[in-house]
Amino acid sequence: MNTSNRKMFAKEYFWRGLMTVCGFFVISLTILIGAFLVYKGSATFLVYHHSVFEFLFSDAWAPVDSKTGGGKVGALIFIVGSLCTCALAIIISAPFSVGAAIFMTEIQEKFGQRFFRPVVEIFAGIPSVVYGWIGLTVLLPFIKDIFHRQVGHSVLAAGIVLAVMIFPTITSVSSDAILAVSKDCRMAAYGLGSTRWQTTYKIVLPAAGPGIFSGIILGLARAFGEALAVAMVIGQTTALPSSLFSTTKTLTTQIAAVMGNSSEGGETKSALWSMALILFLLSLFFIFLINYFTKKNMEKMSGTVSGKSKGRKRI
Repeated sequence: MNTSNRKMFAKEYFWRGLMTVCGFFVISLTILIGAFLVYKGSATFLVYHHSVFEFLFSDAWAPVDSKTGGGKVGALIFIVGSLCTCALAIIISAPFSVGAAIFMTEIQEKFGQRFFRPVVEIFAGIPSVVYGWIGLTVLLPFIKDIFHRQVGHSVLAAGIVLAVMIFPTITSVSSDAILAVSKDCRMAAYGLGSTRWQTTYKIVLPAAGPGIFSGIILGLARAFGEALAVAMVIGQTTALPSSLFSTTKTLTTQIAAVMGNSSEGGETKSALWSMALILFLLSLFFIFLINYFTKKNMEKMSGTVSGKSKGRKRI
């Protein structure tokens, strides 16, 4: 082996080793974060002897900010508040996001890629406090006047703000998924006499389905983790929401509001760590959900391709 080959060999293994170390570092960091949250969050059940059922399904929230405990740590209000606001945000944002992705890739590709996509990506870089401030000064008075409410703070306001915030994420990922579909599929559909819309919703969208679904899940994960903008428009009332116009709290807004004022090692902070553990587990669930549906779709597509190839061989 000459000198140049040795250098190339050493360089290749150096970069391979570096990437391997970085990969294991990220995996280890995720495991450590999860272990730390389990350690902190389990104190609610192991130290203060609250049951998991009470924590998840009780709406009585009155923890004692001391190491003796004795309070109530029902987090149902915050869990329901998070689910309601995030579900509403997805219902509002997903159709517009997928429609925008179709527009910039299938209808006006040049305009979409040169002008529309950069504008959408700018929205992704706007700080959440700006969204919250606009919601506080523009959206809340609008909701108050149009629906004749005493206040504009509500689940509806939080859902609309979150929908705007996750719109760039879902749109960008969905457009990438649509662009990844081979142009040969489109040409084959056109050759069979399909219109542009038939090609889009019968060929392109099913093929890009896992990527679009991943974008929606990523947007949902971001919505679950948002605190500041939601706290500015949701009303911050510790009560279960009964309608879209109810004021309530979410997991993230409660953690952000109380964590800094609670004593270390006390019952209140332990309950907040348990809420953080719920958010971490939800994030893992979303990731596994993406991988599951993506793998399932790939197996379906590979089975279809193998079936077609066998049929051709028989002919």
